[in-house]
Amino acid sequence: MITPATYNTTAYCGATWDKTFTATVDGVAVNWTGFTGRMQIKEHLNSTAVLTLTTGAGITMGGSAGTVVVAMTATQTAITPGSYRYDLELTNGTTVYRLVEGKIVFDGQVTI
Repeated sequence: MITPATYNTTAYCGATWDKTFTATVDGVAVNWTGFTGRMQIKEHLNSTAVLTLTTGAGITMGGSAGTVVVAMTATQTAITPGSYRYDLELTNGTTVYRLVEGKIVFDGQVTI
């Protein structure tokens, strides 16, 4: 079982954002081979997602290295500035692990 980590961060509206998460259990990398990722960013828990990322579309699985890379393009980060919630889930069939969750603040853009 994996207990989700909490990772609060800031993204800058109109700028590229990326983060690599590495999962280990007892110091050994988790093998994500065969898993897919999904992530949604929402203003509130029950609101409509302002951004959805999936494997091959913003999420890259690192297989036996235990890594998961999440990347948002400058176009994707051009959303209304403010504080949002997110979580990153990894699935393989009916198995679902929540790897990380937290708040993401989108800081407004001056230069357009």
